[in-house]
Amino acid sequence: MADIESITLDAADPEAAARFYADAFDLDEDLLRLRAATEPSEGFRGFTLALTVPEPADVDSFVASAVAAGAEVLKAAAKSLWGYGAVVQAPDGAIWKLATSAKKSTGPATRKVEEVVLLIGVADFAATKRYYVERGFTVAKGFGRVYAEFAAGEGRVKLALYRRKALAKDLGVAPEGGGSHRLTAHAAGTEAFTDPDGFRWATADVRAAADVRAGAA
Repeated sequence: MADIESITLDAADPEAAARFYADAFDLDEDLLRLRAATEPSEGFRGFTLALTVPEPADVDSFVASAVAAGAEVLKAAAKSLWGYGAVVQAPDGAIWKLATSAKKSTGPATRKVEEVVLLIGVADFAATKRYYVERGFTVAKGFGRVYAEFAAGEGRVKLALYRRKALAKDLGVAPEGGGSHRLTAHAAGTEAFTDPDGFRWATADVRAAADVRAGAA
């Protein structure tokens, strides 16, 4: 099984982005890495990073801290059939979803993150799902030819696939976009590759080595 150990986001100002994520979501550098963007990107980047939390109070708390740190609210926190959630866009352009299956809080916010999910919007759902299965990912949950969620194994991030237009609609943005996704997933148990939708993957060891070289420079 390919286990996602961390995510790297490319940002125009990596230091500012690092401060944002620490202040907004309490994310540590072992999970989320930032590096300088070197390729152009416009419009929807085709993915969202979702933080699953225990209760609505936690969603509200993370939305408040994200906005205070400079995020834009794309979808205000609200109840739905599946629970309670909100969508915000970080200053670096990445879109984040805060969600819980609970519809009512039983206490104050704990700011505990139960799960981190990388949700990719794909053009050909069946082909991309098959591509990941062939690379060692195990489907844990699926809804026909629309959504697939893979087992996280021992990794810190879970991978899920969704149709690109449907994902954009869910996030409240236009589906058009081009250039770099400005995201690289780092997984143990897999070689470096680029998927059918242009998302880049590298091994966890390659990421660590690259970080050491960058620090030495």
